[in-house]
Amino acid sequence: MDPVLLGEIFAATMFFGVIGFLLIGFPVAFTLAGTSIIFAYLGLYFEVFDMSNLRAVAGRYTGYMINEVLVAVPLFIFMGVMLQRSNIAEQLLMTMGKLFGNMRGGLGISVILVGALLAASTGVVGATVVTMGMISLPAMLRAGYDPKLACGAICASGTLGQIIPPSTVLIFMGDMIAGMNSQVQMSLGNFSPKTVSVGDLFAGAIIPGLLLVGLYILFIVYKAIFDPTSCPATPVPAEEKKDLWKEIGTAFVPPLLLIFAVLGSILGGIATPTEAASVGAVGATILAAARWRLSLSVFTDVARRTAVVTSMIFVILFGASIFAIVFRQMGGDNLVRELLTSMPGGATGAMITVMLIMFVLGFILDTFEIIFIVLPITAPTLLLLGVDPVWLGVMIGVNLQTSFLTPPFGFSLFYLRGVAPNSVTTAMIYRGAIPFVLLQVVGLALLFIFPALVLWLPSKLF
Repeated sequence: MDPVLLGEIFAATMFFGVIGFLLIGFPVAFTLAGTSIIFAYLGLYFEVFDMSNLRAVAGRYTGYMINEVLVAVPLFIFMGVMLQRSNIAEQLLMTMGKLFGNMRGGLGISVILVGALLAASTGVVGATVVTMGMISLPAMLRAGYDPKLACGAICASGTLGQIIPPSTVLIFMGDMIAGMNSQVQMSLGNFSPKTVSVGDLFAGAIIPGLLLVGLYILFIVYKAIFDPTSCPATPVPAEEKKDLWKEIGTAFVPPLLLIFAVLGSILGGIATPTEAASVGAVGATILAAARWRLSLSVFTDVARRTAVVTSMIFVILFGASIFAIVFRQMGGDNLVRELLTSMPGGATGAMITVMLIMFVLGFILDTFEIIFIVLPITAPTLLLLGVDPVWLGVMIGVNLQTSFLTPPFGFSLFYLRGVAPNSVTTAMIYRGAIPFVLLQVVGLALLFIFPALVLWLPSKLF
């Protein structure tokens, strides 16, 4: 058999083999590295792979560890975990509930807005969904909300952490797409390409994030008008309203100032994402101390959780590096390029194909696993076809956010199931998520049809 064809067959088999092992339940990082090494030896035996290619692994690992942009990841995770421990989410929800309590659907709108604020302060989907589920779901059920609507609103608002800056997903995608775009442009003869940064992706994600928040709120308003029993008002006693504006100032101003300081410094070009992340980490610690929530045990717990999450992400990244080397050297990148370029519709057809593949993989793989595995083997071809790198990154983020929310495999639904009371069935959670999935699809379609929704703000800021 032709060695080139045999190598491509091995590459395709390795990709589906990884998916199969993950479905069985093997750990992600070890599955990626282990499966890749097995196929590397198979390739060596059939003379379609040279083991000397694996010498590049050490250089890649060193590159990740000294990459200044990726230092922002543990800092933003620390910021989010510290803000969770300071009970800011609970205070925000209580205050927002009082502010909108007298209107039907007010508590639901409060959940959406607080979820957006938490997304802008934590950047981690699972943490936001669990936090909102523990705090807001009991309150919404006590207020007489339809459990399906309550569950859908919580899951949808929690997944906003996927796209609203400072999303850790956008940090990794920004760094990866920047390198790929430079290589693609140089291969096209453009030796001074326009640089792409994490800040570009942050700026591009702001309007799509706000668009999704607006769609969610409009749906709550629709339910309040046409199905008022599903989201009744929660009137607030007059004596509790006396100090409402003081509570608003105490609950909203400090976290908002921190968010504006972090994102504003990045978007304004004052600081790099890493520098802004350090400000966020210190600011979150100061907020926790000001609320008497900081102690040695709390600080230790936050540091430990930060280390665990960061280690998990980077171990997956290291495993994916071995996968990428073996896949490419066996000719997998050529196979993917031929597949995508042969799609009808050119760049549009190729983009739709990649979006569908990532959407389906979102049912069985975590976001980081998908971007570490699929992005390196598909993004170069899309960039070669002329797809804008910033638009590509944001579209992938929104697409995976939709996948996270889609029954029956959406990760956000599993997160909520873990903290929801027994009175809330899994079927209720699934049915509640469906309208918000449709809203996500509408938002994704708008971004696809009108790329300016993503590209306008980066073009103005940078």
